[in-house]
Amino acid sequence: MSFEYIKLLPTPDEIRVQYPLPAKLIELKRRRDAEIRSVITGDSNKFLVIIGPCSADNEDAVCDYVTRLSKLNEKVKDKLILIPRIYTNKPRTTGDGYKGIIHQPDPNKKEDFLAGIIAMRKMHIRAIEESDLTCADEMLYPENWGYVSDILSYVAIGARSVEDQQHRLTVSGFDVPSGMKNPTSGDFAVMLNSVYAAQQPHSFIYRGWEVQTSGNKLAHTVLRGAVNKHGQSIPNYHYEDLNMLLEAYNERDLINPACIIDSNHNNSNKKYEQQIRIVKEVMHSRKLNKDIHSLVKGVMIESYIEEGCQKIGGGVYGKSITDPCLGWKDTEKLIYDIADYE
Repeated sequence: MSFEYIKLLPTPDEIRVQYPLPAKLIELKRRRDAEIRSVITGDSNKFLVIIGPCSADNEDAVCDYVTRLSKLNEKVKDKLILIPRIYTNKPRTTGDGYKGIIHQPDPNKKEDFLAGIIAMRKMHIRAIEESDLTCADEMLYPENWGYVSDILSYVAIGARSVEDQQHRLTVSGFDVPSGMKNPTSGDFAVMLNSVYAAQQPHSFIYRGWEVQTSGNKLAHTVLRGAVNKHGQSIPNYHYEDLNMLLEAYNERDLINPACIIDSNHNNSNKKYEQQIRIVKEVMHSRKLNKDIHSLVKGVMIESYIEEGCQKIGGGVYGKSITDPCLGWKDTEKLIYDIADYE
């Protein structure tokens, strides 16, 4: 066989027993979930800002960053809801490179999946304890959902995963908002079909069980830019793109129409400093059109303590080892600017 079975890992239930979410944080998460859910359903006019490092590679730096966000959240919470990005799984286009803390809890050492699962859970719990903010992560591996299902308040499904049947079916069992990104081709129909699938109930095989889900009415779209046949980035955050998405939503029977704009990736061509301009353009488009204002519920921003990025082992505290990010000074100003638009 081409598979070598190395060791049996603990189940999500076993890990959650060993590393439980403290009782005092369960109620905090319930309140945060309700507040975020009300934005997606249109019952709240607050604006979501899903923000943080491209990859959460260092627990101390990530929790430091999230604690800074918490202080900002207190100042803008009447208008914004800040949701820290703690992305512990990283899709790799070619399969090469750092794949996230669940693979390598220490980026300088070899893969250790058991240590990675534990590190992922401990970091998320510590971030909540120190900031009172529940976080977002990307679900790259559907079978891993149970390890963090009691912790996360938002889940993103990436451009390479959104067409996958198992991702769509698994999201249909979530009880938190789940952003389905447009595929790298930029095809809106694929993205909207993914939202529709996630909003429906399904029966399927999951972790060796036959399961039944009730459908996730909080599934929604995320525009992250696209790539043309020449490999060049094509943005899709402009007014015309938002209007086109609005029309596409109106043609379909989807619940809770909502969109989040990812200001990095192919929207910025990974020129991280452009996120500032892109976010401001999105906010301006919302002001111009009340229907776009209702549809666009938030933005995603890649940001860390230090701007830019470094190679693994670079040694700069709070600097990304994957895609480049905004630094803290620009992040703070941008959040205040977003609040001023609201």
